Amino acid sequence: VPRKSIILGVMRIARGRADGIDCFGSSPQAFLSSLAPLVAFPLVSAVLGLFTEEPRSALTGLAMTVCALLMPAVVSYELARLWHRTEAWARFATAFNWCEWILPLLACLLMVPLSVAISAGMSETAASLVLVSCLGLYGLWLHWFLARNALGLSGFRAVLLVFLVNLGTAVVVLGPRLLAN
Repeated sequence: VPRKSIILGVMRIARGRADGIDCFGSSPQAFLSSLAPLVAFPLVSAVLGLFTEEPRSALTGLAMTVCALLMPAVVSYELARLWHRTEAWARFATAFNWCEWILPLLACLLMVPLSVAISAGMSETAASLVLVSCLGLYGLWLHWFLARNALGLSGFRAVLLVFLVNLGTAVVVLGPRLLAN
């Protein structure tokens, strides 16, 4: 799938248009291509961390990030298998990964009016709360929308998938930290 189609698909999905899902490939290569940029940034950060901080800390951070990036694919695949939707899973997982880029773009867009609001007297704490709330709610909706439309799930099953994916990711990210303390 050419990059133009991926960008078009992300833009359509960001606006709630289910036809954007058709812009993504459903092959293992398409899935790996969608994962590559998500892994690239943490990988570069870990390499830089090897020279600027403790190597063990840099590699541990990389391992945790990779686990967090893979958890949605693992949990959603198992649920797709359980619900007899494995034929649609690769396209869902590919779209899911590419659509993660919507969130930082949305954050940048939200920061403009929030900066104006801070200049007008809004506290930075309140602005941060608004930013995190908007991103969290939109992210939950986005994942639900993808599950519902790319996997063809009922609304309830899409909610369950989003809940279990986020729970699994939280356990992978927070579990080792809680156990270390």
